[in-house]
Amino acid sequence: MRILADENIPLVAEFFGDLGSIQRVPGRSLCTAQLQDIDVLLVRSVTPVNQGLLAGTPVRFVGTCTIGTDHLDLDYLQQARIPWASAPGCNARGVVDYVLGSLLTLSERTGQTLSSRTYGIVGAGQVGGRLAKVLKGLGWPVLVCDPIRQAQEPEGDFVSLEQLLADCDVISLHTPLTRQGDHPTWHLFDHACLQALRPDTWLINASRGAVIDNAALCDLVQHQRADLQVVLDVWEHEPQIDRDLARYVQIATPHIAGYSLEGKLRGTAQIYQAFCTQHAIASKVNLADLIPAPTVRCIDFSAQVTPNELLSTLCRAVYDPRRDDADFRRALLNVDTCEQPAHFDALRKHYPIRREIDGLHARLEQEKPELKRVLDALGVHLCQTALASPNH
Repeated sequence: MRILADENIPLVAEFFGDLGSIQRVPGRSLCTAQLQDIDVLLVRSVTPVNQGLLAGTPVRFVGTCTIGTDHLDLDYLQQARIPWASAPGCNARGVVDYVLGSLLTLSERTGQTLSSRTYGIVGAGQVGGRLAKVLKGLGWPVLVCDPIRQAQEPEGDFVSLEQLLADCDVISLHTPLTRQGDHPTWHLFDHACLQALRPDTWLINASRGAVIDNAALCDLVQHQRADLQVVLDVWEHEPQIDRDLARYVQIATPHIAGYSLEGKLRGTAQIYQAFCTQHAIASKVNLADLIPAPTVRCIDFSAQVTPNELLSTLCRAVYDPRRDDADFRRALLNVDTCEQPAHFDALRKHYPIRREIDGLHARLEQEKPELKRVLDALGVHLCQTALASPNH
């Protein structure tokens, strides 16, 4: 069996090495000529997979090690009878951690306490659903807009986009990118929608760039709404980015919200499992055997720690988006437009190792209910050994 994989997919050899020969290539420049003797194609979101790429090739399985599938022409794959698989939820926790880190940064910069805000989540899939659970667990008010799920679950706790815009001063986008159907999300946040944002709204997009009309947003933040606090991890037309827009947003990052180590490894593991199932092959590789131990394992907190200090310390023990924002601005805001794609992809290819918050353990000197609530909401494990008092 001949396997071709994006060079940035981790653990391909560990999972697929016993199944055939493996060739690694840059995903963004992958072309039909490279697939003339390939049976299995493994990609990420940077590779559009459609008839133009696959027609006339022997490819008989496509796996994308990502949550999203907007880069796959699913109608064509079905018509051509080419089995495919994605990795739903693989990096959802990483995106949640990204949002939490962004909220902490915006809170510090604006002086607004996180518990005083009302949170709106657009899209209640793997990422949005988990984010809502964490924020509600922290005791913060949350509204969720998902028209598709609302139609399927009329008794569910969903609101319209209009209500969300009217009631929420933090809005986080976690919807797939769709152009057709009853509820298309391409430019869902257009000029009119952006104009409807409440004063001092925080707007976070870690879904797909074109869910927001970037030109309209740029015009708005440059000329009309200096009050808005914007966090963009995804960009319309990436790897090209709008430098004018980037200069006006508070946090700018190169599509890395879900780039936790666990998320990347889960993506490969899920595609391997899907391939084994598709071909009735017994899986022989276990992800748990391949994930390295975290560098930060348990953090001790005294009885004086506040819930806000606990939250901030735990989140930033594994991730702080200000580092990625600084790297983004150094690499992309002062280079020629033609050089942007290479720099954008280099930031992603050489992204430093980042772990997930729910892999942490914490030890409390006193297990106060308000502290335990933070741990439970974040999914942080409580160490059973009590912290020794400094007086002993």
